[in-house]
Amino acid sequence: MTGADIVETAAAAGNFNTLVAAVTAAGLAETLKGPGPFTMFAPVDEAFARLYPGTLEALLKPEHAAMLRNILKYHVVKGRLMAGDIRKLDSVGTVQGQNLVISVAHGEVMVESAQIIERDIVASNGVIHIVDTLILPK
Repeated sequence: MTGADIVETAAAAGNFNTLVAAVTAAGLAETLKGPGPFTMFAPVDEAFARLYPGTLEALLKPEHAAMLRNILKYHVVKGRLMAGDIRKLDSVGTVQGQNLVISVAHGEVMVESAQIIERDIVASNGVIHIVDTLILPK
């Protein structure tokens, strides 16, 4: 297990610059640096880049912090769920309050419409699974 928390692990990876900026703008950095444990389905920078032009910029504004916080909390689950655990589930509750639907298609684990493209990145207070798409609450 690494000594770095989820936020530090994401920042060090280099492909979560937008996620780290969003977590900070939403006021969630301190929570995700807390004891946890947490499981984060972390969208890569390319996932944010695929949003409709101007969407990310708008979400990062202070007046939209609550909406951004809601979206980001939809990517976080309480507890440490490794890939083997997730594969056995049909859904999992998020800290945002809604459930994420889990499915396996052609051997690939899907979280809603996002594919887990890298698994089990362990941090001191949880685990990160990289997803290829930003998952939006219903």
